[in-house]
Amino acid sequence: MSDHNQDKPRRTKQYADGWEHKLKPLTPFDVRGADSASKMLELMTQTSFGGRNLGEAAEVLHEMAADKDCFVVMTLSGAMTIAKMGSLIAEMIDQELVHAVVSTGALMCHGLVEQSGKTHFRYDPEWDDKRLYEAGYARVYDTLELEQNLDDTEELIGRVLEQVDPAQPFGSFELNRQIGTWLRDNIPGRGILQTAAEKGVPVYVPAFTDSELGIDVFLHNYLAARTGNAAVRFDPMRDMQDYMDRILSAKRLGIFTIGGGVPRNWAQQVGPLTEIIYRHTDGAAGGSCRFRYAVRICPEPTHWGGLSGCTYSEGISWGKFIPPEEGGRYAEVYCDATIAWPLLVRGVLERLGKVGNISSK
Repeated sequence: MSDHNQDKPRRTKQYADGWEHKLKPLTPFDVRGADSASKMLELMTQTSFGGRNLGEAAEVLHEMAADKDCFVVMTLSGAMTIAKMGSLIAEMIDQELVHAVVSTGALMCHGLVEQSGKTHFRYDPEWDDKRLYEAGYARVYDTLELEQNLDDTEELIGRVLEQVDPAQPFGSFELNRQIGTWLRDNIPGRGILQTAAEKGVPVYVPAFTDSELGIDVFLHNYLAARTGNAAVRFDPMRDMQDYMDRILSAKRLGIFTIGGGVPRNWAQQVGPLTEIIYRHTDGAAGGSCRFRYAVRICPEPTHWGGLSGCTYSEGISWGKFIPPEEGGRYAEVYCDATIAWPLLVRGVLERLGKVGNISSK
């Protein structure tokens, strides 16, 4: 008869208890123990999953915002302004949490609609998309943009373009500054471009022609050619030059990203760009420009292979980010930005003592 006891595993020592290896303990979340957004985020760092990620993101964003020598870039994609996050973007600019913005053109265009006093509406599922088209409603998931809003925006941009010198080329950041200045002088209210113009914060749109803004500039030049008038001169290289100059002049760099796409890649590629310039000029220009701080809110997983889901760790291999062992500080939140972003910013503003300064405009 076989001895079954011989088949049993033999334990040679007691199981580890976590404390002996100096692991960080977790704490049950006490909703009554948080009397502010900042405290709630602090408690969330002691939990798990997305909650812990958001709590850690608050720590990194606060650290980069409190670093007076850090130049912070915000990159934006997705329909965040049609989702009514435009005032949140303006608040981050106004409270100096960011010093440059890189965005999709669509996001700026829908924000411009809002900034000029127009309205977006909630989508009624009883309407099919064919009926929406015929009525002049353009749907973005659960929200409607009015074709009339876009026509009014086209007219507004046309007025700004009439003030542009045809002999002087411009980048998207220069046109956005002129639009913001025009809005400030002509339409009372608050918005992204008005606030950016007032604060001297550049707003870059790298995929400029892939937007209503690009369409409006093209239309302006198309009609000018038909009437024998001079066309305006859009030059995207001016954006790259201005952005690189600002980055090279900064002591430290931080990046705050909503989504991914072209804005994220364009903002991050400055690291490889300046290294390439350094090599081709034998060190006379360019240099090393890697981000020390980074926070990203995006639900995109890594396995689809797109930049929207690319981790900061992967970005280290491209020379875009400083490794953690050299002082890099990163946080990635896999969540719908309209859920996580407002809580994150509110908590960080509380930690910075800026809640009393929040604008009521």
